[in-house]
Amino acid sequence: MIRPRILSGAQPTGALHIGNWLGAIRNWAELQHSHETFLCVVDLHAITAAHDPIELLKNTRTTAALYLACGIDPEHSTVFIQSHISAHSELCWLLNCVTPLNWLERMIQFKEKSIKQGNNVSIGLLDYPVMMAADILLYNADFVPVGEDQKQHLELARDIAQQRINSRFGNPEKPIFKVPQALIMKEGARIMSLSDGRNKMSKSDPDINSRITLLDNPDLVTKKIKRAKTDSTIGLEFGNPSRPEADNLLTIYAILSGKGMEVASLECAEMGWGTFKRILTEAIVSALHPIQTKYKELMNDPKYLDDILRKGSLKACMVADETLGRVQDALGFLRKEYSSRLNPEEIREVLQR
Repeated sequence: MIRPRILSGAQPTGALHIGNWLGAIRNWAELQHSHETFLCVVDLHAITAAHDPIELLKNTRTTAALYLACGIDPEHSTVFIQSHISAHSELCWLLNCVTPLNWLERMIQFKEKSIKQGNNVSIGLLDYPVMMAADILLYNADFVPVGEDQKQHLELARDIAQQRINSRFGNPEKPIFKVPQALIMKEGARIMSLSDGRNKMSKSDPDINSRITLLDNPDLVTKKIKRAKTDSTIGLEFGNPSRPEADNLLTIYAILSGKGMEVASLECAEMGWGTFKRILTEAIVSALHPIQTKYKELMNDPKYLDDILRKGSLKACMVADETLGRVQDALGFLRKEYSSRLNPEEIREVLQR
């Protein structure tokens, strides 16, 4: 039976936090048993803003290791580094040449980030959604797990695939690209900042106390939860728009304690903030412990991690190159008669070792 395929990834722009885990990686770990799963560390996206090369190199390995530490199984998922597959950049250029500029200018995230970057806005930031489209379309993904803030980018990828490539260069019986669907995960899909319950938890937030990273030790978790913003009302509840912090912290507790929303809501309905922050801290520390233990094991065995990434890149390259070739043929490019890359038989031989 052919399993539906998903494609997703995270930027190596800093330590992954519990929002990345609960909103994305935890769902990937569940989906890998029912879906063919391709997961990349999107390092090319990470340089659309000013970056430190040394930190990027370190964070790329850290992010890959944390994928695995959070339950991504290389026997069930293909894990790779985006920049290791040159087809991402090649397809991005081809898509650039058929994508209208005004489609990119209306992207909400571009507008928001360009305000923050001021005069340092790069073409890469504007082109970010086209690269994301290339990431998705290369792997013939059936579904893309996305949060609400990424839905517009996925819609752009769908529009490029259908309106600018399939309808112009393909035919209905044999489309060039598979047009992916959004897979929006509900529970925990949007974990908010500890400093402001109306803003999403973010690696780029200059306030380090706004997030719990997956590598924070118990003392640091305790410190951050103590400083987390609350309100003056006794008891916690879901769904009250005037109490975003209560909703956010209770959501984190409901998920990490394993009790679920209904039980957590009843347990904390009349609980004071002091008591609640203590049990929330305990739940976070307990949940992070196995991740941190596995992460340390992986970082202490770099050969094992490198082997997983190498095999993942080879498998991803096979799929990506086939898609890129299909697009090149459709657009009228003369195929070269040679290649510096491994052929499919050589790749399969490496993967079977």
